[in-house]
Amino acid sequence: MSKVDLSPRPVEAMSPRQLERRQYLIRAALELVSEIGVERVQMKQVSERSGVALGTTYRYFSSKDHLLASAVSDWRGKLMADLATELRAPAALPSAVDTGTADRVVRFVHRGMRAFQRQPNLAHLLVSVTVSTDPFASEVVDAMAAAGRASLLALMPEVPPSAGTVLPMLIDSAWHSELVAWVTGRNTLADAFLHLDEIIRLLLAPYARG
Repeated sequence: MSKVDLSPRPVEAMSPRQLERRQYLIRAALELVSEIGVERVQMKQVSERSGVALGTTYRYFSSKDHLLASAVSDWRGKLMADLATELRAPAALPSAVDTGTADRVVRFVHRGMRAFQRQPNLAHLLVSVTVSTDPFASEVVDAMAAAGRASLLALMPEVPPSAGTVLPMLIDSAWHSELVAWVTGRNTLADAFLHLDEIIRLLLAPYARG
């Protein structure tokens, strides 16, 4: 007897209607996490809130971890895009003068941390999905991390290709470490800002202008 493939449907293979249902599920998951926290969210609740049948939900997401990883990845992706757009706008700098790579990255990370401060349950969600053992959730987390590093790299035009892989990885790792420390109550947000400023400026000092 051949095994039944229980893998969720790949996003790239979904029809427009299926993508719409998937988005309903992601939106419902984010709403529920914001309202009641990560631990209390159940697949049945997400199904009921989204209007997508529970059986159908599992065609899109293999597990609660897969769904929640996809949901926070979607939220973080939009956050990163908004932050990048904000930093590219002339109003982002009162002097309308680009003050260099380190300042751009510091502002980007500060704004990202403040977004998590406004949505602490989503900060907790991001931290929790990174330790999931679900293979589909892990795949989403890896893609989310790669996208985050790409966003950081885009802020570093002065950095040569030889350092372009390592620096975003180091900064992203430090950012995640500070987020974990803040979520678990080991550090304040002010501590996180201070530590990240020091790390970012130290790492990017060789590429400062002048």
